[in-house]
Parts: sequence; C-alpha cells; structure tokens
Amino acid sequence: MKTKELVIMALFAAIGAVLHSIMPPVLFGMKPDMMLVMMFMGILLFPRVQNVLMIGIVTGIISALTTSFPGGQLPNIIEKPVTAFLFLALALLIKKSVKTAAAAVITIAGTFISGVIFLALALLIVGLPGGFTALVLAVVLPAAALNAIAIVIMYPIVQTILRRSNMIETVK
Repeated sequence: MKTKELVIMALFAAIGAVLHSIMPPVLFGMKPDMMLVMMFMGILLFPRVQNVLMIGIVTGIISALTTSFPGGQLPNIIEKPVTAFLFLALALLIKKSVKTAAAAVITIAGTFISGVIFLALALLIVGLPGGFTALVLAVVLPAAALNAIAIVIMYPIVQTILRRSNMIETVK
C-alpha cells in the first residue's frame, strides 16, 4: 500500500466521519450514510484489494462510533467491509475509465446494497424500530439519491485535484 494512497484514504475517512456525525437522523434514529460516499470515492480512485479492505474496516469502525441507530455498532462494523468489496466488484465491471455518470449509478447500487445489508444485520442482531420495507423506502432510497448527487459533485473535483497534484495517474 502506497503511503500517499493511505493518506488520501485517511482524509476521505475523516471527511466521511464529519459528514456522518453531522447528518441528522431521518427516521427512527436512522440517517443517510454520507461516509459511504467517501468510502466509494476511495475505492474508485484506488481500486486495490488492500486499499478496499483498509477503507472498509476503517469506515465500519468510524460509522459504528458515530451511529445514531440503537444497537447499530455491530451491523456497521460487519456491513462496511462487505459493501466495500461488493462496490469494488461493481467498479471493476465498468473500470475502463469510470465516468461521473457511471460512478453515480454504482454509488446508487452500492448505497442500496449497504442499506439492505445493514438493515438485515440490524434485524437479526438487535431488531428494527420499524418495518424493513418502510426503512428501505424512507431511509435507504433517499440516501442513495443523496449519495449519487454528492458523488456527481465531488468525484470530478477530487479526480482533477489528485491528477494535478500527481497523486493519481491520468487515464487516457
């Protein structure tokens, strides 16, 4: 793992932690997980297995520490690395040169996968404060839309900054 990649992903995790902790709960203590956007961005920019494992574990721990969902710590710790590798698989399917639109589409899919895994784990481990389908509709789908908007805005900016500073290679 390259030091510069580690530093950039640590910054992404830190930004994600701030976004995750300031996001207000929407329904039954659940809130859109903005940390996913930063995790997805790290995976899109540095799609190597060791990077994905590291950012998945780190975001899982930070999400567990900042969750407002009652008993959501263990589901977050389990769900983030799983989501990270599933997102990596999606990214590698379209990897030629991930354009912003493609990044938005796989961000929607990744957020949906993350939300469903989290809710399923929470249901099995601690129970849910509402119905599974209601929580998917009220929290997961709006979070997927919000995350897609965020990635559309942030991904091209971050790519440009990292290319100009020679932190990532320019794909032609």
